[in-house]
Amino acid sequence: MTSSPKILILNPISDRQKNFITAVAPAATIIPADIKQAAGLIHDVEILVAWGFNNIRPFYGQARNLRWIHAMTAGVESLLFPETQNSPVLLSNSKGIHGIPMAEHVLGLMLSFTRRLNLLHRQQQQHLWSRPAIDDLHEINGKTIAIVGLGSIGHEIAKKAKAMDMTVIAAKREMTKELFVDRLYPPEQLLEMLADADFVVVTLPLTDTTKNLFGRDQFAAMKPSAYFINVSRGSVVQEDALLTALQSNQIAGAGLDVFVEEPLPEISPFWDLPNVIITPHLSAISPVYLDRALKLFADNLACYLSGKPLLTPIDKARGY
Repeated sequence: MTSSPKILILNPISDRQKNFITAVAPAATIIPADIKQAAGLIHDVEILVAWGFNNIRPFYGQARNLRWIHAMTAGVESLLFPETQNSPVLLSNSKGIHGIPMAEHVLGLMLSFTRRLNLLHRQQQQHLWSRPAIDDLHEINGKTIAIVGLGSIGHEIAKKAKAMDMTVIAAKREMTKELFVDRLYPPEQLLEMLADADFVVVTLPLTDTTKNLFGRDQFAAMKPSAYFINVSRGSVVQEDALLTALQSNQIAGAGLDVFVEEPLPEISPFWDLPNVIITPHLSAISPVYLDRALKLFADNLACYLSGKPLLTPIDKARGY
């Protein structure tokens, strides 16, 4: 560790954003670059700031001085491989900066389903003035939302759901007192929790434990009137089971921001389902995203330079 670290950032940044970093480390050398340029720059870099989906493995072996990798995303899937997991290199992420846009995105999906905005938008394109049946127009007020994965994103969703007078239930490993959650369930009671929900929202990280977590049994446990919303990772869901549940009206619908294969292929049957809203993995996107990510990196950098633990460390064995 030096007081003047060389920092490679795999993204363009503005002078204003660079100032977030120099305010903490005035002597730092900051190099914004494209990942295609990284192999030629990484050899003497102490800190790498990357996206969790960046494939750094091809040039990782050249990073002789690397001490710390910081992800500008919450997920770090592409940054975890045997060479990083078995090395002393620190790994951190940008946990905590995604909650506001993702919670608003989830709220928008729920309102779109209850107020039939997806249907009404299609009618607008057809110049069709036709009201849905009264029984097809609902309120989220008083409904129950189940949050599967109560991290920083889940907490923000819970906060906004309570503001809409919803009942909030959530799955969590540790039974702690949560300000915006009415009832907690341990993971082994997931099916019981799903049966109580009008909306099931998934905000889990992708790990060996969560991969393919949602399958036939989980969708069978849900109410026929319930909606499934996934803003985490596509691989948390067994897509064949979800497709069957949607086509058979076993559940009312789904808001899907993520898929196993992205971009979603044009031939995917999900595109044509009337009870599905598809968004192209954008729930966390915001004009202020990079500002938040680099401010958090700067806060972590202050800890790193003073020898304190990082604020958002990743357990490389667990993957989060």
